[in-house]
Amino acid sequence: MKILIVGGVAGGMSAATRMRRLDEAAEIIVFERGHYVSFANCGLPYYVGGLIEDRSALLLQTPESLASRFRLDVRIDHEVIGIDRAARTVSVRDAVKGTVRTEGYDRLVLAAGATTRSVLPAGSDLPVHTLRTVDDVDQITALLTRATGPGPAVTGPAATVSAVVIGAGFIGLEAVENLVLRGVQVTAVEFAGQVLGPLDPEMAAPVAAVLKAHGVDVRVDTSVRGASAGRVLLSDGTDVAADLIIEATGVLPDTSLAAAAGLRIGESGAIWVDDTQRTSDPLIYAVGDGAEKVDAISGGPTRIAMAGLANRHGRAAADSIADSAGDSAAGASGVAVAAEPAFGVAIVGVFGTTVAMVGWSERRLLASGRGHRVVHTHPSDHAGYYPGAEQMSVKLLVDAATDAILGAQIVGGHGVDKRIDVIATAMAGGLTASALSRLELAYAPQYGSAKDPINQLGYVADNLAAGTTRSLQWHELAAALAAGEALVDVRTAGEFAAGSIPGAINVPLDELRDRFGDLPAGPLVVHCQVGQRGHTAARLLSQLGREVRNLDGGYKTWVAGAAALAASPRAAVASAPPVSPVVPTLSTERIVA
Repeated sequence: MKILIVGGVAGGMSAATRMRRLDEAAEIIVFERGHYVSFANCGLPYYVGGLIEDRSALLLQTPESLASRFRLDVRIDHEVIGIDRAARTVSVRDAVKGTVRTEGYDRLVLAAGATTRSVLPAGSDLPVHTLRTVDDVDQITALLTRATGPGPAVTGPAATVSAVVIGAGFIGLEAVENLVLRGVQVTAVEFAGQVLGPLDPEMAAPVAAVLKAHGVDVRVDTSVRGASAGRVLLSDGTDVAADLIIEATGVLPDTSLAAAAGLRIGESGAIWVDDTQRTSDPLIYAVGDGAEKVDAISGGPTRIAMAGLANRHGRAAADSIADSAGDSAAGASGVAVAAEPAFGVAIVGVFGTTVAMVGWSERRLLASGRGHRVVHTHPSDHAGYYPGAEQMSVKLLVDAATDAILGAQIVGGHGVDKRIDVIATAMAGGLTASALSRLELAYAPQYGSAKDPINQLGYVADNLAAGTTRSLQWHELAAALAAGEALVDVRTAGEFAAGSIPGAINVPLDELRDRFGDLPAGPLVVHCQVGQRGHTAARLLSQLGREVRNLDGGYKTWVAGAAALAASPRAAVASAPPVSPVVPTLSTERIVA
């Protein structure tokens, strides 16, 4: 069998190497239009920042090493420019020689990836780069080395080199962080109303605060109008200095080859595939960023550009090819397994703060009209009495009817990664939100708590599902107060004096029984700092006959939400306005005393 693979890196090379392990006799040819067939593209920003010092560490495999170990025929600088499905051939251009030839196939795998989406107006005379290829980082690091030297330099206003990063998503923030590490003064420009658009606003606001604390000029609700003579003109009427522009505005699936060949393009705009990665042509497969995925929450088509999915689906395509051929030298017939739907698990580090998410956001659930409950908690990553405990902010989205977990977002320091992975695994296994309370998880004081943050999410979710407590969200508070509900802050007098929600009355939890008669008549909303004391207060008051709801996530969540809305009204989860125009100070401190 002769198998052609268009594109290397994650999806293409996973398909090629898996295919070889399944079939030693197959002829496998990989065409890569670039000069590098296997490199750590997720590590590229960190080479720019100097955290990865050895460039060769990014180059995982070469045509020679792949030929030696896997007997793969890898042809770099070769671009497939056409597919003749009837003849089962592809046209290939040799970028070095300038020649075009045809190559036949029995099976074809498309792993061309994605293309960058540029929003920069034409006519810029500044260096403009993305952060997707080895060539990109070579040019960026060469420019920075000439300007700042080979390593970290002066940062902040005294920095002599400046850059504008267009787009404040995951890749954009990695670029921002690593440019700052190289001594560059950075302006982050984001068209949306917040950084990290997939997050809900109260979860993104602390990330913006971290960026500003490290000297980054964050501009939301802003776009680039032009660039020349070392200045970048922004839509807010200002202009900023820039020696370099990084475009990180996202990617689009590269479907040009597939579309020209008449293959079906899915509703999401990516190449349609079945659950074994087969396209509308049974002899052609598609994997990676260019291929459509199935959304695990909705069951509908979606686009997710993640290296893990590309690797998994490359392997799945090889299994499917071996299964369909039925003549594997290794007896691989029957190995094909249907691809699982994608949850979209993602994580990024920003100046020591970790941001992770899985599934859908509250904003997306509201837009779709899907009934849901929300849980906010602010636990420590390990036992508070053990040195170095760090607080994290956790948000869980739960189906109101079934208690299924629909999504989660976590922002914090240590331990964020393992908690998002536990939640993602629970989602894949079909566990309910309440079932998180019953998970047995590893515990020692330096690693977690006897009631792990995951268990705590489950406790809150179980209380909501059982009707033991009622809650409302930070963005629902204004409407509740406007309808006549009274807000009771059950924190200590000292906490209240340090900062409070306008209109709240302070009755500390430990005084609540004695001062019960002092409370206003009518429905009540109670809150504390993070939600736990508020829950205790709500249980007490409800048993004393009062109608009461607990402000989910407490004052800490409200502060983050109010800060997000103060930065941009477009950051609103729903149409509800903030409680007041007061702009609270959002702390970037993660250490819990």
